[in-house]
Amino acid sequence: METAIEVSDLTVAYRDHPVLWDIDLDVPSGVLMAIVGPNGAGKTTLIKAILGLVKTAAGQVLIFDKPYEKQRHRVGYVPQRGSVDWDFPTSVLDVVMMGLYGKIGWLRRPGRRERAQALDALKKVGMDAFANRQISQLSGGQQQRVFLARALVQDADVYFMDEPFQGVDATTERAIIALLRELRGRGKTVLVVHHDLQTVPEYFDEVMLLNVRRIASGPVADVFTDDNLRLTYGGRVAFLKAQQSKDDVPLAKVG
Repeated sequence: METAIEVSDLTVAYRDHPVLWDIDLDVPSGVLMAIVGPNGAGKTTLIKAILGLVKTAAGQVLIFDKPYEKQRHRVGYVPQRGSVDWDFPTSVLDVVMMGLYGKIGWLRRPGRRERAQALDALKKVGMDAFANRQISQLSGGQQQRVFLARALVQDADVYFMDEPFQGVDATTERAIIALLRELRGRGKTVLVVHHDLQTVPEYFDEVMLLNVRRIASGPVADVFTDDNLRLTYGGRVAFLKAQQSKDDVPLAKVG
């Protein structure tokens, strides 16, 4: 199987304090992969390092066997919702069309074709009725859907999504996972920072367990084990699982 993302010996440090240490990761093409780990594990930093958004101390990243700088047009990115200035005065449709600038260039104004593409992406995430709404007027889940639509119009081969399920309602969560599965069905590769341990086996094909170092990565059935989870989270996972069994309630989101 073709390798979509290859990370070798990646290290990131802030003021000599390692945030990621000697990370190796191979992500096959056409899979949904979760990045899972506790707070401070370096999950967001890993995505940003792959995308060149933070400085690395060592290591190499390849996207389909080439440096990211040469494959930027093949990559889509959905950042954490909390990192975005939602008060910026722009419409939902305009936000989605921003995803097309990599193809049409910043100097050319989007035309009828680009508008149709953006509206189609909004329809796929159930937000076409809000196309002319100001982005600041949307709920958190609606804003997340708009950012997914923006990623969709990029028609990338690899997508990085940082906590797309955080703070959304059940309806939006179902819409997001349906969209991720559609992308996989089209041969896309999707790497997702994720917190809900309970849904990892249901939602994802592969998982990376991270706590500054890579604990394990690979198919969920092979990697998502009690032993690996304890190495990643410590005794808290055993406690949470015991509580889930006792109370018959969904596993708490951790990290």
